[in-house]
Amino acid sequence: MTNKEKYNNAFIEALDIEVAQLEGLVYQGVATWDSVGHMTLISTIEDAFDIQLETDDIVDFNSYNKGFELLKKYDVTID
Repeated sequence: MTNKEKYNNAFIEALDIEVAQLEGLVYQGVATWDSVGHMTLISTIEDAFDIQLETDDIVDFNSYNKGFELLKKYDVTID
Protein backbone atom coordinates (compact mmCIF):
# COMPACT_ATOMS: atom_id res chain seq x y z
CA MET A 1 0.00 0.00 0.00
CA THR A 2 1.37 3.41 -0.95
CA ASN A 3 1.57 6.32 1.48
CA LYS A 4 -1.18 8.09 -0.47
CA GLU A 5 -3.44 5.06 -0.10
CA LYS A 6 -2.72 4.96 3.65
CA TYR A 7 -3.41 8.68 3.89
CA ASN A 8 -6.64 8.45 1.92
CA ASN A 9 -7.79 5.45 3.94
CA ALA A 10 -7.20 7.35 7.17
CA PHE A 11 -9.61 10.06 6.02
CA ILE A 12 -12.14 7.59 4.64
CA GLU A 13 -12.15 5.48 7.81
CA ALA A 14 -11.94 8.27 10.40
CA LEU A 15 -14.46 10.58 8.77
CA ASP A 16 -16.70 7.98 7.08
CA ILE A 17 -16.48 9.65 3.68
CA GLU A 18 -15.96 8.59 0.07
CA VAL A 19 -12.72 8.95 -1.88
CA ALA A 20 -14.44 11.48 -4.18
CA GLN A 21 -14.80 13.85 -1.22
CA LEU A 22 -11.09 14.02 -0.42
CA GLU A 23 -9.77 16.57 -2.91
CA GLY A 24 -10.29 20.06 -1.51
CA LEU A 25 -11.67 18.77 1.80
CA VAL A 26 -11.25 21.22 4.69
CA TYR A 27 -11.89 21.07 8.43
CA GLN A 28 -15.65 21.13 9.05
CA GLY A 29 -16.18 20.63 5.30
CA VAL A 30 -18.19 17.51 6.16
CA ALA A 31 -20.27 16.93 9.27
CA THR A 32 -17.96 14.20 10.57
CA TRP A 33 -14.85 16.44 10.53
CA ASP A 34 -15.68 18.24 13.75
CA SER A 35 -13.41 18.43 16.80
CA VAL A 36 -13.99 14.78 17.73
CA GLY A 37 -13.59 13.65 14.13
CA HIS A 38 -10.39 15.68 13.92
CA MET A 39 -8.81 13.83 16.82
CA THR A 40 -9.96 10.51 15.38
CA LEU A 41 -8.38 11.46 12.05
CA ILE A 42 -5.12 12.51 13.72
CA SER A 43 -4.97 9.27 15.68
CA THR A 44 -5.65 7.23 12.55
CA ILE A 45 -2.91 9.05 10.62
CA GLU A 46 -0.46 8.63 13.48
CA ASP A 47 -1.17 4.91 13.60
CA ALA A 48 -0.93 4.52 9.81
CA PHE A 49 2.50 6.15 9.63
CA ASP A 50 3.81 5.26 13.10
CA ILE A 51 4.40 8.91 14.00
CA GLN A 52 3.41 11.33 16.78
CA LEU A 53 2.24 14.72 15.53
CA GLU A 54 3.17 17.77 17.59
CA THR A 55 0.37 19.87 19.06
CA ASP A 56 0.98 22.77 16.66
CA ASP A 57 0.76 20.40 13.70
CA ILE A 58 -2.50 18.93 14.98
CA VAL A 59 -3.95 22.44 15.18
CA ASP A 60 -2.59 23.39 11.74
CA PHE A 61 -3.94 20.20 10.12
CA ASN A 62 -6.97 21.93 8.64
CA SER A 63 -7.32 20.37 5.20
CA TYR A 64 -6.63 17.26 3.16
CA ASN A 65 -3.95 19.12 1.21
CA LYS A 66 -2.33 20.70 4.30
CA GLY A 67 -1.66 17.20 5.59
CA PHE A 68 0.75 16.53 2.70
CA GLU A 69 2.87 19.49 3.82
CA LEU A 70 2.74 18.64 7.52
CA LEU A 71 3.64 14.99 7.06
CA LYS A 72 6.85 15.90 5.21
CA LYS A 73 8.14 17.17 8.56
CA TYR A 74 7.88 13.56 9.79
CA ASP A 75 9.62 12.13 6.70
CA VAL A 76 6.34 10.93 5.23
CA THR A 77 5.92 11.81 1.58
CA ILE A 78 2.58 11.39 -0.12
CA ASP A 79 3.17 10.65 -3.81
